[in-house]
Amino acid sequence: MAQQRDDRLRVDALIVGSGPVGCTFARILVEGGQSVLMVDAGPQLSGRPGEHLRNTFLYQRDVERYGNLVSGHLQRLSPSPPDRIDQPGDLPARIDSALVTYAVGGMATHWTGVTPRHHPTVERAGCIPAADWEEFYGQAEMLLGTRTDLSADSVGHQTVLDALSREYSDLPEPYGVQHLPLAAQRRTDNPRLVRWSGADTILGPLADGSHERGEFSLREQHLCRRLQPAAGGTRIEYAEIEDHTRWRNIRVEAETYIIACGAVLTPQLLYASGVRPDALGRYLTEQPVAFAQTVLPSDPGTAPEQDPDPNVWIPVSEGRPWHCQIHRDLPYDDVEPHRGIDSSSVVDLRWFGLVDPRPENRLLFSDTTRDIFGMPQPEFEFSLSSNDLARQWSMMVDLRRATRALGGHLPASPPRFVVPAPPLHVTGTVRMGTDADTSVVDPDARVWGIDNLYLGGNGLIPTGSASNPTLTSVAMALRAARGILSHTHRSIDNGHRLLSTG
Repeated sequence: MAQQRDDRLRVDALIVGSGPVGCTFARILVEGGQSVLMVDAGPQLSGRPGEHLRNTFLYQRDVERYGNLVSGHLQRLSPSPPDRIDQPGDLPARIDSALVTYAVGGMATHWTGVTPRHHPTVERAGCIPAADWEEFYGQAEMLLGTRTDLSADSVGHQTVLDALSREYSDLPEPYGVQHLPLAAQRRTDNPRLVRWSGADTILGPLADGSHERGEFSLREQHLCRRLQPAAGGTRIEYAEIEDHTRWRNIRVEAETYIIACGAVLTPQLLYASGVRPDALGRYLTEQPVAFAQTVLPSDPGTAPEQDPDPNVWIPVSEGRPWHCQIHRDLPYDDVEPHRGIDSSSVVDLRWFGLVDPRPENRLLFSDTTRDIFGMPQPEFEFSLSSNDLARQWSMMVDLRRATRALGGHLPASPPRFVVPAPPLHVTGTVRMGTDADTSVVDPDARVWGIDNLYLGGNGLIPTGSASNPTLTSVAMALRAARGILSHTHRSIDNGHRLLSTG
């Protein structure tokens, strides 16, 4: 089928990617009076754009069915890796089976909602001032709806909290055992159900088509295939968009271009556009995962029917560079059903480790092989250093300590390392920094040497991190969006409208 003629659009800002970070940029820029076009290659999966798929009665009551739903929305980034059997005790380090979500809302359509702040010295990037981190972390928590009381009334939660607090009484404040911060809240009409924050939460009134100042349009199944640099290469002149709903091309001209489509797809688009700084794809980090399951003691006399799930946290701290979650989540592929055990009493222990950024750990793109969208095929080169391995084995010792404190592990699910499950917490692929030779963007999230091109997402995080990255990426996007507004000094009166010129 032949494509229709090209159309042209002019806007203040084009945002590629509709996950939490892209939506953060959109919310701030529209509130600042700008016209914003957001595009996503994937479809819209819910009536409200970017809503969490678990916000339905069926999927909250039937975790297995929900897991099947999530699996159906994941796309493999690279061809299947060759079969490999790890030797007993090996720590899996491969990420060549990584998956991505093509959908409006991105990974926030099915994420766990865990939103901790990164540790100020162990994880946090020093290229952003400490005062800015404090300000924008607070704003990000408000935007995402982060809270720590989701399981406050749970008997099982208190059981876990008490047992681990006794075991880890040596940990200093504020890094002891505590409530897990989650971007979610219980419904007031039925407290047994939870409303999980998604991209729609961040969009706020924009998700309902309401905004007082600028203009906003979100277009599903619109693939940004290429950014065209202007002569001299210091600005982007236009973006080439493929509209897969009407099979046409759109040329989008903008004052500002923001790419926020993930730690793999963002550098993929830059590579396809010929924007290839030395650090592109390098310094990739990922979080090794140690996992076990235990079962909580059942006491029908104290635990109410449908007791809320436990959500307990042991934060990263100096001397303990791993992030600990004790909760219930989708099981890994190698977890077998526990016969004869009430599944509602099974608790997951997930310990996430930290890997040092090294330039040899990297993301590559093929010049000959294409993915499902015809974009350069990504490939991974990733290994763990001796320091990385030593940290992970210390993490495993700690996981075994916690498991014993909770009464021991289930026989079918002992403490072990697992291949990280999707969506992966890949970072560093378009890292932020103060040196153009070792980073892709400056501390304002602007690509070095290109005045009107900004990036967002986990790929900007330049440090090794064990904690979930979403809150940090949203905080960085808030800071960058405020900077864009201060640099452009534009208002709705003199800004571009969402205007077709074709």
